[in-house]
Amino acid sequence: MADKPHSRQKPRILAQDIVAQSRLFKIEQVQLQFSNGEERLFERMRGSGRGAVMVVACPDPEHFYLIREYCAGTHDYQLGFPKGLIDPGETALQAADRELKEEAGFGASMLQELRAVALAPGYFNATMQIVLATGLYAERLEGDEPEPLELVLWRWDQLDELLAQADFTEARSVAALFLARKYLDSHPDVFK
Repeated sequence: MADKPHSRQKPRILAQDIVAQSRLFKIEQVQLQFSNGEERLFERMRGSGRGAVMVVACPDPEHFYLIREYCAGTHDYQLGFPKGLIDPGETALQAADRELKEEAGFGASMLQELRAVALAPGYFNATMQIVLATGLYAERLEGDEPEPLELVLWRWDQLDELLAQADFTEARSVAALFLARKYLDSHPDVFK
């Protein structure tokens, strides 16, 4: 039986201040008072509120696409799914289709939202919508990547090999992989 979301009273925000910021991030200090009277000071990265998408693109029932791109946080190349921010005025599905065209060179005739996932919710207010893309067709849009991304075709029956890859480590990509596989297993008519 699934747990119901907690109905606990959220802490009261007593004060909020931006204590540091860069071109990409704002670090906010938040003074909270919990329902039992306890007060604590937390720091969190404030999100843009725009959200992001990650796309599991499947050209057929046996395969999906990954991209390999440089990641500044780990200073190496990582294998993962196409992803990016939702632009102002876009829906998650519009952003998924755009990112797929920019990063993989494909559009999709069918896009299905699978689930929103959080990135370190204890410290960061950001969510990413995982989207399944099928009915792929060739279409490329200019993206903002500094170099061409490597497109990698992978087989669904080789998931163990992918999970063993030293450069497939992003938790959101791992979650997207399992969410997409579960959806495809329960919706066998997707490719008909």
